[in-house]
Amino acid sequence: MDEKTKELIAIGASVCAHCQPCVTYHVGKARELGLGDEDIRAAVAVGQQVEGGAGSAMREFAEKVVGGGEPAVRTPSCCSGGAAKKGCC
Repeated sequence: MDEKTKELIAIGASVCAHCQPCVTYHVGKARELGLGDEDIRAAVAVGQQVEGGAGSAMREFAEKVVGGGEPAVRTPSCCSGGAAKKGCC
């Protein structure tokens, strides 16, 4: 994978992760590599789409847990057994 593609992926991942310093860094690197605003904006848009889907899934998951329904996914192992006694994750 070339460096330009890696930076575009990093921009989208940074947006999805809400990491402002990461977005700043990776947009700067993308511009250094010659990527234009159109490509950078597209990467931002993809990150926003992924973040929106993840947010929607989390809202549904939390509602099921709070409402007493079965969670859609298994509880992470860090939240079970001895770890739960000390606080989850």
